[in-house]
Amino acid sequence: MQKGQIRVQTENIFPIIKKFLYSDHEIFLRELVSNAIDATQKLKTLSSIGEAKGDLNDLRIDVVLNVEEKTLSIIDKGVGMTAEEVDKYLNQLAFSGAEEFLSKYKDANIIGHFGLGFYSAFMVSDKVEVFTKSFREGATGVYWSCDGSPEFELNEIEKEERGTRIVLHINEDSAEFLDGYRIRGILEKFCRFLPVPIFFSEEGVKEEEKDKELEEKPINNPNPIWVRKPSELTTEDYQNFYKELYPMGETPLFWIHLNVDFPFNLTGILYFPKIKQSYEIQKDKIQLYSNQVFVTDEVKDIVPEFLMLLHGVIDSPDIPLNVSRSYLQGDPNVKKINAHITKKVADKLDEMFRNERNSFEEKWDSLGLFVKYGMMTDDKFLDKGNKFLLLQDTADKKFYTLEEYKTAVEAVQKNKDGKTVIIYTTDPVQQDGYIKAAQGKDYKVVKLETLIDNAFINQMEMKWDSVHFVRVDSDIADNLVDVQEHSNSVLSGEEEEKLKGLFGFQVPDLTLKVEVKGLSADSAPVIATRPEFMRRMKDMAGMGGGGMSAFYANMPDEVTLTVNGNHKVYQTLLKEVDTQKQENQIRNLADLALLSQGLLKGASLTEFINRSVALLS
Repeated sequence: MQKGQIRVQTENIFPIIKKFLYSDHEIFLRELVSNAIDATQKLKTLSSIGEAKGDLNDLRIDVVLNVEEKTLSIIDKGVGMTAEEVDKYLNQLAFSGAEEFLSKYKDANIIGHFGLGFYSAFMVSDKVEVFTKSFREGATGVYWSCDGSPEFELNEIEKEERGTRIVLHINEDSAEFLDGYRIRGILEKFCRFLPVPIFFSEEGVKEEEKDKELEEKPINNPNPIWVRKPSELTTEDYQNFYKELYPMGETPLFWIHLNVDFPFNLTGILYFPKIKQSYEIQKDKIQLYSNQVFVTDEVKDIVPEFLMLLHGVIDSPDIPLNVSRSYLQGDPNVKKINAHITKKVADKLDEMFRNERNSFEEKWDSLGLFVKYGMMTDDKFLDKGNKFLLLQDTADKKFYTLEEYKTAVEAVQKNKDGKTVIIYTTDPVQQDGYIKAAQGKDYKVVKLETLIDNAFINQMEMKWDSVHFVRVDSDIADNLVDVQEHSNSVLSGEEEEKLKGLFGFQVPDLTLKVEVKGLSADSAPVIATRPEFMRRMKDMAGMGGGGMSAFYANMPDEVTLTVNGNHKVYQTLLKEVDTQKQENQIRNLADLALLSQGLLKGASLTEFINRSVALLS
């Protein structure tokens, strides 16, 4: 029997381990199971090269909870340890056995790199016991124990099977880890794709209270599809894996299989989910793994911001992590991986657009969000996105790329500055009258109606120097491309001034500007438009923010009332001798125009309804 003191390489490290090594104490189970996986993978490697003799038998990891004894055990059938190895790896804190093994066997799939994972057990334990036996011929069993002080006990024991059993005596402060549901939840979170089958069971529980069927099933999938070759996989395999990740999720649009081994190692599957409405956007749905060990679902440093909307998994042993594997550290590899993912996604979208355009167009309602977000936030993606960004015409529902749209409207939608004017609608139903007026001039009005489109328009006007966006209701149809200065009405100058005066009333929360123009006789008698610049500022202010945004948010809506002096209704109205009736009819014409813009609300809307009823009486 041997007794001694653990050779700690840093003074008083045990209190640090107990309180500060890991921000979340549940990590201890991930670390200990990862060590058990390492021990098993080492044995597989040694057996494959003939250094480990005999039958490997059923390689598995067992996690056993005993509530009565207040213990949690992690059991493997891996390489085990000799007394010398226990002394070396457990008594010399932070000397990593994994690192030494990796340096000798470069191709081994080893998870641990720090040598501190085992000691995370002391965060939750009053005492830790290790029962182990090496795979080496003639090896004897070894027992090691420590109560969290620098003192340990080490001696030989009888042990039949190769491998290691670690027994944690859970302390009072960590009683939560004596709950079977809690332990199973941690295992399913961190270990669900580890490469060796993991089983969880409970001892000291009444037989009728046990879920034997559940105990007989491994809690993990040791062979997830991202570690397999794409050529081996079917569409059904990818869809089934998506269901495994997101049981309640709808079938994804498509997916990208990442498989890179140079200049860094990266595997994974990224899924494009269906998004019907902008408010359904959910970030943080991509899970990061390192050698199949779950690390985090906060991957903003690795995955480009616009692809945070994707779902799936990424696995890379080359992503640098701190000792707890919980936070990413700055490293050139992270930037390289980020750039590679951007390129891979852009190439996939470009390939789909070129080879399966009809299918691409059918998916555009969901895809458009990713593409626009990417073009706004990533200039490299913008260069490729310009080729497959789609604009849909409201008339025939036809899709155009930017270049196709420019060609189609070359004759009628180029302004005096030589820019193509993209006329768009944010609400095809409410803006129907404006759309029809624009189409009457052979303009093509496209839909830009998602929450992201306002920001997208502003960004693209800066990035595309040959394009200008104009909302279809920002002016009368005649002025959408270029303002027409000469549009005389059939009214005399005196009649136009009188008409302006009749429309010179105030509307709460609106700033009204009135102009009389000679439009076609079949155009509406009054058209309400909201100038593009001010409306955009108001829309951006509505998305939040301080400074100038707050300034514009508090300003009243600016509206131009264009009175069509050529409409026949004014021939009668200007001759009306009943002043009250004349004012009511003029106000109703204005209110109808405001109603088309959704600007008639509250008391003003009630007054309009009552006034309309009175005029009909």
